[in-house]
Amino acid sequence: MYFDLIERIKQDTKNRDSFKKLFTEKEIPSKTTLLREGEISGNIYFIIKGCLRLWYNDDGKDVTFQFFFENKPVASIESFLYKKPSRFSLESIEPSKLVLLSRAGFEILGNQYPDLKEGFHKIMLSRLENYSNLFLSRIKDNPRKRYEELVKAHPEIIQRIPQHYIASYLGITPISLSRIRNKK
Repeated sequence: MYFDLIERIKQDTKNRDSFKKLFTEKEIPSKTTLLREGEISGNIYFIIKGCLRLWYNDDGKDVTFQFFFENKPVASIESFLYKKPSRFSLESIEPSKLVLLSRAGFEILGNQYPDLKEGFHKIMLSRLENYSNLFLSRIKDNPRKRYEELVKAHPEIIQRIPQHYIASYLGITPISLSRIRNKK
């Protein structure tokens, strides 16, 4: 959705140059923190290359909430929209190439392209569905079932994400994950 918008902006010869200035390209190494828990999110990040994760600190325990790969927009949505402190941190897992759009730029583009905000709402609903599925999985499924479902639904996570982050996402220890993987 957002990458379609970027393509539309490139095609918009009348506004292209002024809108192009709203986007900033950035390359970052792995383990770069883009947003810390408690900060107010000022950017949406579009992943050109790499992987980011959204996580929170549960009394010193790192809990991964979601992974994002190429062609996905990422933000602490509630913080970005409502200018509230983020409940999550956002960091790179791999060296990543990103395109940043500030809140002010988002508003400017939203006025010119109303479907931008509609697309953002669709992304919010998709994230809500993801969070609901994660929540229900933690309630109803045992760790092995959660791992098997993850492998089935998102094999790229298993191939690209370090085991300790996968364990954190599944709500288990890295040792438990290692046992589950070895029993296959």
